Amino acid sequence: MGPALPGDFAYNTGVARLVGLDVGTTSVKGVAIDEGGAVLDEAEAGYSLATPRPGWTEQDPEDWWRAAEQVLDGLSAGVAQGIGLSGQMHGLVALDAADAPIRPAILWNDGRTQAECDAIEDTLGRERLVALTGNRALTGFTAPKLLWLRTHEPEHFARIARVMLPKDYVRLRLCGERATDVADASGTLLFDPGARAWSDEVVDALELDRAWLPPALESPAVSGRTPAGVPVAAGAGDQPAGALGVGVDRPGPLSIVLGTSGVVFAALDGWAVDPQARVQAGCHALPGAWNAMGVMLSAAGSLQWLRDRLAPEVDFAALLAEAEAWAPGVEGLTFLPYLAGERSPYPDPDARGAFTGLGLRHDRGALVRAVLEGVAFGLRDSLDLVAGLGPAPDRGRVSGGGARSELWLRIVASALALPLERPAVEAGAAYGAALLGGVAGGVWSDPAEAVAACVEVRATFDPVPEWVEAYAVARERYRALYPALKALP
Repeated sequence: MGPALPGDFAYNTGVARLVGLDVGTTSVKGVAIDEGGAVLDEAEAGYSLATPRPGWTEQDPEDWWRAAEQVLDGLSAGVAQGIGLSGQMHGLVALDAADAPIRPAILWNDGRTQAECDAIEDTLGRERLVALTGNRALTGFTAPKLLWLRTHEPEHFARIARVMLPKDYVRLRLCGERATDVADASGTLLFDPGARAWSDEVVDALELDRAWLPPALESPAVSGRTPAGVPVAAGAGDQPAGALGVGVDRPGPLSIVLGTSGVVFAALDGWAVDPQARVQAGCHALPGAWNAMGVMLSAAGSLQWLRDRLAPEVDFAALLAEAEAWAPGVEGLTFLPYLAGERSPYPDPDARGAFTGLGLRHDRGALVRAVLEGVAFGLRDSLDLVAGLGPAPDRGRVSGGGARSELWLRIVASALALPLERPAVEAGAAYGAALLGGVAGGVWSDPAEAVAACVEVRATFDPVPEWVEAYAVARERYRALYPALKALP
């Protein structure tokens, strides 16, 4: 299916070359590492996002493959010992009998399917759906997209022969295999993570065709080989892969992501579900492991929004310096970060942000500090929920653009009352995918061995004791605001 990926054989010097690809929302990012975890090369190739109607987001799967070819060539993947795949979760790639995309893929951040989500919960019952899949029906998931297609584009629905997730389309083009992994499949709402298998009950209840769904492999398993003979790991969705890449392969450390969205991701050693599905549950990228994940939709995106609206000419470092002048709690100023709706702990697409407690003394730096703290309180909401599903976490491993700010890390550490560790390598989900590629290529026996060999910490940020106390008070003020706002007309 794909090119032979001849690569540059000057790299073939006895050092293992392990490649990870992350098929993201704006680009494919890739990294090549050695068996000690050192980064040998990085590459990236971008593409556009289509928004044909308000609230819709789509992409051409061929754009992913074209970008992946560029990145693989730049990383000399043809001489790699193993390749791992990661990518944006939940997207619907509908293929016909010739494995050609029937229409553009509908992405994770597409919001057109609320009616289908309601129908799924009515059909199965919310309690039963959560018990089977670990999750409520949310607009980002794959199953509601299929139901939307059946109702609104029946001519396309009738042509479906196979359903794939974004990274799995790249796999199909790379090595000709139709497969997914249990971690990514957990985000479809068609999968039973407790059984680590597709849920026949859900598929039958929604009147979908079980034959459309590919085999779901464990993340480090070999899913196929490139034409050059390089083994390709099954891989994982971006959050499980990213968590693996920062060393969250067991209960104890958390993955804390301060990207456009914010994530609190905990590894679990047993299947556990929040009864109200306020956090997502699924299989982790290690055989016999699971995860609980809280997602807030506007984390560093909230700071980006504030800067773009109030001070587009000012760099982030200057704004953060202004924020540092304010004491914790910002004299009662509170920010709710629900600018794009919310997922955890409020699965509410209509939630909206707010500043409350404004006074004459508050300036731009106060607004920035309130945003940093509001995001930290949102992460604490998720922490409290995921911590109730397994062993108590003892630290966080941070990644994402927001993790570059030492002030923000001190605020988050104090709000979470946990030390935060910044990994030595910040290559995101592609790094975790490369570790899985190394297991598939025989460099390590399992992902835990890969983490032990490769993931190191370069800085630690401890909670500030006086801030911990101040944030315990401010957090209660923050938590009281959402229910109050929901009561407004």
